[in-house]
Amino acid sequence: MPQGIANTPAYTPYDGSSKPFTIGLAQLEPARWILPDAQLGAYLNEKKRLLETYPDVVFVAELATQDAQREVLDMLVAFLPAQYPDLYRCDGQTMEIGKRTVDLAADPALVTAGFLVKDDLVIMRRKETGWHLVAAFVAFPSSWSLPEKFGRSMDQIHGPVPGFEGGTRNADLINRMFDNLPPGRIVERFNWTVNTDGGLFLPKSNTESLGAASVALEAENTFVRIERQTLRKLPKSGDIVFTIGIHSDPVAVLDGHPDAARLALSFAAQLEELTLEQAAYKGLASKRDSLIAALRGLAGG
Repeated sequence: MPQGIANTPAYTPYDGSSKPFTIGLAQLEPARWILPDAQLGAYLNEKKRLLETYPDVVFVAELATQDAQREVLDMLVAFLPAQYPDLYRCDGQTMEIGKRTVDLAADPALVTAGFLVKDDLVIMRRKETGWHLVAAFVAFPSSWSLPEKFGRSMDQIHGPVPGFEGGTRNADLINRMFDNLPPGRIVERFNWTVNTDGGLFLPKSNTESLGAASVALEAENTFVRIERQTLRKLPKSGDIVFTIGIHSDPVAVLDGHPDAARLALSFAAQLEELTLEQAAYKGLASKRDSLIAALRGLAGG
């Protein structure tokens, strides 16, 4: 199973640039909307396996989303060959990705779109009760269940997240941002957590009780899971496509980074700053002390 392991981490949002439990949106250059990497083929193989094994777990869609799904696919078909001509070749009917061929007429269109990129794809739609998750191909959930979130509003989806419950300032800001996002603008944010499993398919919640007993961790067997998220409004439907790119690396790969000591200390500091409720939500209540010690060890003391 691909885990995105490299000599150094691809992204380091724990350097202080993307603190947990903040919105942290930044404007993104359109050319950087989708960023294929060397793991693309392995991720696509895993998507295919998961769709065949758990079809109702990784794909959901309301009947009225076919046009929006096709809109996402059309955007990717236009973007990918233009941006990455050495990797993607399109003849109008199929997309060639190396030795892989994707039939662009295949349904559901969002699944076809998902087989072009390593990212998971989610479509959000504005209804009377707010923005709702109306379609998604999510093969690599980060400790959450797509069928449980399907059809729910943003406030309901974020209800368990400390500080993002309905009626909070963060919840209001997210809804306003979705409402006001113009079609020509793309925004990006990062989220991160820590797991003892480096796998990609993690549909079960890792939330712990506030009094979870401490456990010992080793940097080699503890994984930092990074989510690179982008948001852009679809110009025809007015829906929003939410992309989620997963990178999962052992904490130990930090040791190979040229700025390892600073990153490890920043990571440790952010873990210390989490409230107990926040740490428990991320499944870190039992792991935080051990992880902080491991990070300080990587930093040299």
